[in-house]
Amino acid sequence: MTVIAWIAEGTWPTCVDAVRAHAPAPADVVLLHVTGAEAPGAAHGAYAGLLGRARPDRDPGTAVEHLAAASAERLLTAAADRLGRPCTRVERVGRAEREVVAAAEGADLLVLARDGDRSRLGPRSLGPASRFIVDHAPCPVLLVWPEATPGAALPPP
Repeated sequence: MTVIAWIAEGTWPTCVDAVRAHAPAPADVVLLHVTGAEAPGAAHGAYAGLLGRARPDRDPGTAVEHLAAASAERLLTAAADRLGRPCTRVERVGRAEREVVAAAEGADLLVLARDGDRSRLGPRSLGPASRFIVDHAPCPVLLVWPEATPGAALPPP
């Protein structure tokens, strides 16, 4: 059995706790982090457009890529420490929703947290990336609340 937890800033502790609670001991756990390519791409483009390409060693896009990789590594390390059992750490670069769906191919369970409006129940509690993942995941999905679940009162008809 393979369980994948999407490790995203702000919601990862809840995902790790859900894996600890719901994944059987012999399951292979994968902690997945996706770094967007937008910021480094913008920095590369700005440098090339404004300052030319004479000094590629000064390109701020490279520095942004290194900072993003270091941040992802710290986040995955913290998640692995919190999990407290053997796991595989996977870092991908690209559009989060597409990378998570691609990584979930062949998995038995995907764990992710709500990332939208978490003040009330309903479809807006999922951000665009999470909505895409829930709609397109090729495996069962465990969707968790990063904080306490808001009041259970249903909206008016």
